[in-house]
Amino acid sequence: MPNTVKHPLFTPGDLKQIAELGLTVSAVEQQIENFRKGFPKTVLVSAATVENGGIHLLDDKSINHYVSYYKEHSKGRKLLKFVPASGAATRMFKDLYSFTSTYFGIDYKIEKEHPAVKEFLEKIRTFAFFDDLVACMEKHQADFGDYMDRGDFSTVINFLLKEQYMGYGSLPKGLLKFHRYGHLQRTPLEEHIVEGAEYARMSDGSVNIHFTVSPEHRPLFRKKIAEVRRYYEEAFHVKLHISFSEQKHYTDIIAVDEQNNPVRDDNGKLIFRPGGHGALIENLNEQRADIIFVKNIDNVVPDWMKHTTIVYKKVLAGLLLELQTEAFRYLNLLDSGATPAQLKEIARFVQKKLHLELPQDYAKMTPKQQAQQLHQLLDRPMRVCGMVKNQGEPGGGPFYTLNTKGVKSLQIVETAQINQKDPEQAAILAGATHFNPVDLVCATKNYKGRYFDLRKYVDPATGFISKKSKGATILKSQELPGLWNGAMANWITLFVEVPLATFNPVKTVNDLLRKEHLEG
Repeated sequence: MPNTVKHPLFTPGDLKQIAELGLTVSAVEQQIENFRKGFPKTVLVSAATVENGGIHLLDDKSINHYVSYYKEHSKGRKLLKFVPASGAATRMFKDLYSFTSTYFGIDYKIEKEHPAVKEFLEKIRTFAFFDDLVACMEKHQADFGDYMDRGDFSTVINFLLKEQYMGYGSLPKGLLKFHRYGHLQRTPLEEHIVEGAEYARMSDGSVNIHFTVSPEHRPLFRKKIAEVRRYYEEAFHVKLHISFSEQKHYTDIIAVDEQNNPVRDDNGKLIFRPGGHGALIENLNEQRADIIFVKNIDNVVPDWMKHTTIVYKKVLAGLLLELQTEAFRYLNLLDSGATPAQLKEIARFVQKKLHLELPQDYAKMTPKQQAQQLHQLLDRPMRVCGMVKNQGEPGGGPFYTLNTKGVKSLQIVETAQINQKDPEQAAILAGATHFNPVDLVCATKNYKGRYFDLRKYVDPATGFISKKSKGATILKSQELPGLWNGAMANWITLFVEVPLATFNPVKTVNDLLRKEHLEG
């Protein structure tokens, strides 16, 4: 007899759609429950600073030591660069899109209404993509100079952005031309290849780079790699191993309205949205490497600026390897049976070097219980994160936080996770000295050489809820715990101050006009 049980919220078609995404009904129900309840705010204890020891400030001797340690101890290990690179560059051109929708001709007060567009047009010849723009216009029997002279700026911008021309508005950010080297230009994709050749080259000359991309952009990335692979392999004497992945559909999250009811499209289908960069913990979990460097696609600089980035990547990796080596030695010691004196030594390492908190009743535990507790604290994935001094950038920062069990730990926290209506929490946020530039070096293997299941170290209570409009309807969307926030909440985490020169993201097209992105 067929099953005729009906779901109170979903139709049979909905249930089929959910299953095709690889989701379960219970998972979607939990998503809706998260919308209803919201996520708890993170409880800040204090900002992590150099003064309170939450952030390491390294002197020249330490820097040289960790660079040398990395050079020596990375031999024979598999190294990997992991680059989140999904999404189109549309937001980079927000000002240009706004301008073209309102511009009516040469009498328009562009400098008053659109100062960013005025700067863009005045310095348009500076951009690495300028020659391509002129060539594209000529191909369509349009002369760049003529259009600029008569003030037809919208047409010039449309040649850059529209899909039938250069298509920069819909291309992935990683494939836009960012930097100029004489007659050559490089995309962020290529700059990451050059970086990889400098600090992630393995003993056999291999360089492994993994890009997370959108499904519609994967063919474009593959095409670009095919075009440039031989050039970079010969120029840097390396063998490139480039791989790609996409966010998993089973990490998508249902969209709801303001009453937390599922929203449907014009065809009556449930609307699901990608779960944000926190979904990439699934992609990171599939990578097989001893050391993984994580850095966003748009945080790249020309060669003349790369030295500091390269040095500090080696520093972070050297510190990570040294701490991991010590942690592994202690884990093996705990396995073989540590003496009371050795337990004290391990506890000091856990507290002083790793900034981990022992339970309040630790001193009352038996030696066996203490050994179990220390083992549990040490046997986890590890990351060392670069932090830059605050420059008023939006986004997360390093803090000491309390979890729901009252345990203090170092975390990267987004401002959206903080209850800024609470004066005490707002004061801690205001006192933060450093900012998270997404500069991570990760170790995801345990002391027995097996890979951790990174999904077990996510704090599911650290998601985000935001509102977006779709026509006249307000949609609520939900993001999974961020990749370097809640998705790594239960990792061993260390923070190191890195120079501001290592952080030069391109959020708007005019960022490419900053001196850090121009020819040296």
